[in-house]
Amino acid sequence: MKVLSAAQQYEADKITIAKGAITSADLMEHAATICFQWIHNRLQGNSIPIHVFCGTGNNGGDGLVIGRHLKQHGYNVHVYVINCSNQRTQDFLTNYDRLKEIGVWPEMVTCKSELPELDENVMIIDAIFGLGLSRPPEDVLKEVIQHINATNAYVLSIDVPSGIYAEKSVSDKEAVIKAYHTLTFQSPKLCFLLPENQDYINSWEVINIGLDAEYLYNVETKHHIIGKENVLSLYKYRTKFSHKGDFGHSLIIGGSYGKVGAAVLATKAALKVGSGLVTAYIPKCGYEILQMAIPEAMVEVDLLNEITHFDSKVKATAIGVGVGLGISTKTASGFAQFLKKNKLPLVIDADAINLLAKDKKLLKLIPENSVLTPHPKEFERLVGTCKDDYDRLDKLNALASKYKITIVLKGAYTAISHEGICYFNTTGNPGLATGGSGDVLTGMITGFIAQGYDGFQASVLAVYLHGTTADIAMADEVYETFTAGAILNYLPDAFKELFKKDIPPPNANEVPENQQDTDDTTMHV
Repeated sequence: MKVLSAAQQYEADKITIAKGAITSADLMEHAATICFQWIHNRLQGNSIPIHVFCGTGNNGGDGLVIGRHLKQHGYNVHVYVINCSNQRTQDFLTNYDRLKEIGVWPEMVTCKSELPELDENVMIIDAIFGLGLSRPPEDVLKEVIQHINATNAYVLSIDVPSGIYAEKSVSDKEAVIKAYHTLTFQSPKLCFLLPENQDYINSWEVINIGLDAEYLYNVETKHHIIGKENVLSLYKYRTKFSHKGDFGHSLIIGGSYGKVGAAVLATKAALKVGSGLVTAYIPKCGYEILQMAIPEAMVEVDLLNEITHFDSKVKATAIGVGVGLGISTKTASGFAQFLKKNKLPLVIDADAINLLAKDKKLLKLIPENSVLTPHPKEFERLVGTCKDDYDRLDKLNALASKYKITIVLKGAYTAISHEGICYFNTTGNPGLATGGSGDVLTGMITGFIAQGYDGFQASVLAVYLHGTTADIAMADEVYETFTAGAILNYLPDAFKELFKKDIPPPNANEVPENQQDTDDTTMHV
């Protein structure tokens, strides 16, 4: 799924209106009606007080439409307009009049003293600001936002939480709605995917409002969401006469005294995703450990407690390097010599990334189509301090493009940068925040590359399945009890989940028949 910029979202609206011979008010009515139906499907006439807070722009117009439908369906609804300026969009005014026509006069809020009393037993619909916000809310607008945040009520934001910017960092953290859930139109917003905004976006859902399909198909975007259909399209099916030689030979180079477990996890992972053969190249101190832990793997050894020579004799089709490697002077020297001789694409993780950061000249020795898998701190060691998450994404794409590699920046929405485009993964949960999780991912990517996937394809497959294991596991575990070894245990279930046909819940995003769209792009996160 493409992540549209604010400008592209507005352009999609404009084209839809022109090609559909409709008005902008018609499009607003359609989009907001779907939001109402989402609410109605869940509340089913519940008498809970609903407070709709509207700005005076188009996002406020959406709120007025939702308030009108709620009132017409007998809900206990109160509508407020934050009366902070004389500027009103035409669509806001149109829906303001429509609301008055059914006998509902929104309450005007011009100062803090006019704010209603709210508590945790109400529902709040936030329709104050949308994508067009360019500066932080002030005065009464900020007071309203702070009043809402203080309630601990269920807050549903329409399109984006008010006060957040679509494509830049928040400048006043006290002037942003902390939404429990956000219904966003047609496309995810980049701001949803970044750690710095986690206080404002608990969960979100994309609703299809029927924007022009041709435009959405052809528009080029810098950011994408990885979905099951994308992953499934990459999967290579096995034939009846397949043999182990068809699925490559993975070489895992890693481990040091006290960190042999990292090599064990990566080696197991390469086997578990289907690499035909796997060899672990480790320090001699780990020989018996690895042979006993993974009888299916072959083992080569270096010095007693660390790797310095990097002189594996196997004919690998993919190499993963760095897990538990250490950064001693001798290891660093050996790694540099290895890079000068090696021609195979690499999967570079952990201490191998730290060694690159210590000597950045080595970056030019990385073969094209290799994969780097840093966490945010490791990434900053490579590129320097990032001023915010948006700056980090820019540096991520720049580094990947410069060296023609794929970079997997690990996090809640792991970002995979390839050829100037960033792909965000949506599987996984905090259970993956555990030692060894990254070692497993490195082994998985290596195992997929060994089988003939390119670095980007292998990264997408591995990251998606890696996250899926944690999602499935939460039926049996909790975040705190999930370990890296459990990722391997749940991998078979993750593969099966990939091939399972999704069945949407009954009445999900139900809209009137004459307003239905055949392109189902609904997404829940």
